Amino acid sequence: MKRLLQSCSVLMLLCAATAHAQLYKWVGPDGKITYSDAPPPKTAAKVETRVAGGGSGSGDLPFELAEVTRSQPVTLYTTRNCAACDDGRKLLTERGIPFQEKTVNSNEDIARYKQAGGDGNLPMLTIGRSKETGYEAGAWNTVLTSAGYPETSRLPRSYRNPAPVAAAPAPQAVAAEKSRSPEQSASQPSSATELPPAIGNAPPGFRF
Repeated sequence: MKRLLQSCSVLMLLCAATAHAQLYKWVGPDGKITYSDAPPPKTAAKVETRVAGGGSGSGDLPFELAEVTRSQPVTLYTTRNCAACDDGRKLLTERGIPFQEKTVNSNEDIARYKQAGGDGNLPMLTIGRSKETGYEAGAWNTVLTSAGYPETSRLPRSYRNPAPVAAAPAPQAVAAEKSRSPEQSASQPSSATELPPAIGNAPPGFRF
């Protein structure tokens, strides 16, 4: 029994040491952000340390992904029948980037998309405060790398990105419409009349 207790004590100490491992974040000479449990080189700048095991709110993501997802969240704005949107989604998926997809298909979606910085080009990618409008693989990869995302997928096999949602969720749009008086509705033209005609099934005013 004594030997068993000693073994359990050693196991608990090992678990505690693992749970409170020291983790580092730093910026290299090339500007690239690195996360590691090994101390950074002397040339590193903006070194930050923290203890693992405190939880990041990002589920079972590896530490590096959990940290960058928290500080530099990725959102992809797409629409229907958009080949460039499909290409952008494929790039993020194959690179293993956790992202939220927001669809732009209604006038309310368009208004919300413009509030986020949209200029009429889809897809639009936001990474923290950075923004890329239109799909260009090289530019997207560059900004993702600069934000600290790994260049190859490190997602757990069981991970799934959230399902796409409308840029302007329907309940909020309905509530906003109900709050407007009939006079306001009559005096304010709808956004559909202010945008160029749609091409095919695309929302009005969008270019691909």
